[in-house]
Amino acid sequence: MLFRESETAGLEALLYMANEPLSIEKLAEILNLESRDVMELLKELAGRYADPSCGLTIVELDGGFKLGTKPEVSGYIETLYKQPAQGLSGAALEVLSIIAYKQPVTRGEVDFIRGVQSERALATLVEKGLIKEVGRKDGPGRPILYGTTEQFLLHFGLKSLDELPDLSIEKLQEVAAGSEEF
Repeated sequence: MLFRESETAGLEALLYMANEPLSIEKLAEILNLESRDVMELLKELAGRYADPSCGLTIVELDGGFKLGTKPEVSGYIETLYKQPAQGLSGAALEVLSIIAYKQPVTRGEVDFIRGVQSERALATLVEKGLIKEVGRKDGPGRPILYGTTEQFLLHFGLKSLDELPDLSIEKLQEVAAGSEEF
């Protein structure tokens, strides 16, 4: 089906302006199109953005879509915001991985798993927008429950938490056995 330019422009504008990923159903409702037509439009736009001279791409995230920048142009974005790329410390990565796999989780639970205090790492992760407060646990003191954010998914190039690597005992033993060969 050939789409009118206004529908394509409308889809592009919606993806650009959305604060959160938009589902196919939501896009279809707003554009007054069938879901399959929206998918066709998304594929068409993705084809346009595939050109190396384009700095934008369509990002699939958490069951929805939004407009984003290609990783290759991140240096320009960092220069614009004058925020030098700063990696996460080992402690922050450790805390982030615990939260990603165990969420929702409290600071006390993270501290118990790590065996050390995690307050500073948690503050860093919240500041960077990789984790957020997702509720309060029932019980004494009603501690804060933490979970990952869409920024976490974007940062690690994941569409959803289902794409996290498998951490089953069997998988860990398999990886450990493979590393002994080196």
